[in-house]
Amino acid sequence: MSHSQLAVTAVGTQANVYFDGKCVSHGVTLADGSKKSVGVILPSLLTFNTGAPEVMETVAGACSVLLPGSTDWQTFGPGQKFDVPGNASFQIKVEGAPYHYICHFGQ
Repeated sequence: MSHSQLAVTAVGTQANVYFDGKCVSHGVTLADGSKKSVGVILPSLLTFNTGAPEVMETVAGACSVLLPGSTDWQTFGPGQKFDVPGNASFQIKVEGAPYHYICHFGQ
């Protein structure tokens, strides 16, 4: 399966819009029942809170991330992933081109 397509059984038709439109995503459910969101973050510095653990997969663009417990920013580009623990907070910074991602929940 390429990064340009996911085999889904359901797509949320209403977008999730966060931070005054700086982050927009759609929820998807795959054939195996797993849930993901596919979205884009426009240039900004944002703080996200997680419930369940997540894996953020970069599709296009790049971001810098300050993960829980870290003092160093890490940069991720296309094809790269990073893990975020559940019940945590992390910062994400996007500069230049929008950051396109797939968020894998409960990973």
